[in-house]
Amino acid sequence: MINRPALRAALLAQLQSDLDLQVRAAQLARDEATHEESRPESKYDTHAQEAAYLAEGQARAASELSASLAAYRELVFPPPAPTAAVGHIVTLRTGPRAAHYLIGPRAGGLEVTINGQTILVVTPASPLGRQLVGARVGTNISLPGRPARHLAIAAIT
Repeated sequence: MINRPALRAALLAQLQSDLDLQVRAAQLARDEATHEESRPESKYDTHAQEAAYLAEGQARAASELSASLAAYRELVFPPPAPTAAVGHIVTLRTGPRAAHYLIGPRAGGLEVTINGQTILVVTPASPLGRQLVGARVGTNISLPGRPARHLAIAAIT
């Protein structure tokens, strides 16, 4: 069984680290865009404009990370249930191998390891998340790829 408080702490730590890095990158891009040496030397010099676009994208990514942090601070982990929903940890099994997925509100693709168990975040909007939400223990799930892999839901916690 995966320790939910430890999972939340690991998710928050990873998101905070990513946010700190993204904020620094946005600040560097903004500084580059507004620096005196970035002024265009001709009408064809687009360096400052490109740096401004980069700064805007970096700021947008920082905003997304900030929203993800808020969502995971407020996430309520529901009790084990017969069907999977946001906040549940779903264990998929094929033979002796097991994979753990947290159906999260945001930040799909985020991966954390707790006590040697890796948990991957999927959102209900992702192809795998769409299959998991509402599924029951014993349901077969198809993982995308070539060749497609079929796994059974072993647990919903």
